[in-house]
Amino acid sequence: MGQTLTEKIFSEHAGREVKAGEIVRVPIDMVIGNDITTPISIKAFESSGASKLANPDGFAIVMDHYIPAKDIASANQAKISRDFALKHDLKYFFDEKDMGIEHALLPEKGLVVPGDVIIGADSHTCTHGALGAFSTGMGSTDISFAIITGGNWFKVPETIKVELVGKPSPHIYGKDIILELIRILGVDGALYKALEFTGEAIKYLSMDDRFSICNMAIEAGAKNGIIAVDEITREYLDERVRVNGTLRANPKIFYADSDATYCQSITIDVSKLSPVIAYPFLPSNGKPIEQAVEDKIKIDQVMIGSCTNGRLEDLRIAADIVKGKRVARHTRMIVTPATQRIFMQAEKEGLIDTLIEAGAVVSNPTCGACLGGYMGILGDAEKCVSTTNRNFVGRMGARTSEIYLANSAVAAMSAISGYITDPRDKE
Repeated sequence: MGQTLTEKIFSEHAGREVKAGEIVRVPIDMVIGNDITTPISIKAFESSGASKLANPDGFAIVMDHYIPAKDIASANQAKISRDFALKHDLKYFFDEKDMGIEHALLPEKGLVVPGDVIIGADSHTCTHGALGAFSTGMGSTDISFAIITGGNWFKVPETIKVELVGKPSPHIYGKDIILELIRILGVDGALYKALEFTGEAIKYLSMDDRFSICNMAIEAGAKNGIIAVDEITREYLDERVRVNGTLRANPKIFYADSDATYCQSITIDVSKLSPVIAYPFLPSNGKPIEQAVEDKIKIDQVMIGSCTNGRLEDLRIAADIVKGKRVARHTRMIVTPATQRIFMQAEKEGLIDTLIEAGAVVSNPTCGACLGGYMGILGDAEKCVSTTNRNFVGRMGARTSEIYLANSAVAAMSAISGYITDPRDKE
């Protein structure tokens, strides 16, 4: 009987054929930590009596949540990871000198590749499934076990097949596709399942779109999201070689069998989608943009950034919309490029100037605003259109604030008008 893409990856790592439901222990190709979660892993590592990492080149720490430090507590938290990285001469330690949001930075560096098993102490580690890898979030003690032993235990997930058909209309992006899927499934409809994205529409999706889609698989409860390698993926990987000199390892490319067993199949005709807005207070509370426009929702802040939509394509989309215009008087616009390289390329293309001239403030790469940490906290009853991934109560600040999740075009148009606005009105 055939296998899904996720089953293929686990089989290769286990050294035998495995099926959904089996519990297996497999080697980990890349473990990812950040400045918030890694100190807990370090404490567990040191308490265990371990003295060295099982696979030093398969462990990356990315300082991205509160960097530069926002206060004494976050500075001391960061110091734990810095000291550990220096003690173990960690090759892949990314701090202020080469900073970025982890789930944008590691693909950019060529450190996560097709066929990998990847874990991170951050729920949005599922982002890397866009490269045809199995990638999932785990707890900090699970991370510690992995860096001590080089592997970990998994229950091989069942797979939901998501077939994307049709061709996206202008201003329909990966964000709209995943918000529509989460609307269909709910926040727990894919609990501990793999979401395997297939179909003719995949060829119309850029890598930035694909990262956005897999990033939010967790918002439907999924264990991982995954998209098979195609020519667009190969071009992206080839560019990593050109920019970085090489990839971390030779990719192992797998494809699902035609007779693979899926626990559920869902078809989405992307040609029929309008931009999707996730109303408070769940990512599954998706509404078409037409309803949001009719509801005349006044916006206090717009946030463009995060590991979901802080990539170069997002900055290009936003800059094109705001060029020659000004952010509404009652609205703030915050733009956070996901990595320094994205920031520099945006500068070269004149995007940063365009955004600032329109009235936006552009910050260093950070997760700060997304998680309600700093660099964009919402006050009482304030409303925000955000390209981030969560809109739970109090996610970005005050518990009475409201977050409306949207694509970068909607966010930029809403910043200019001061109300949630359909970007297709610009056409």
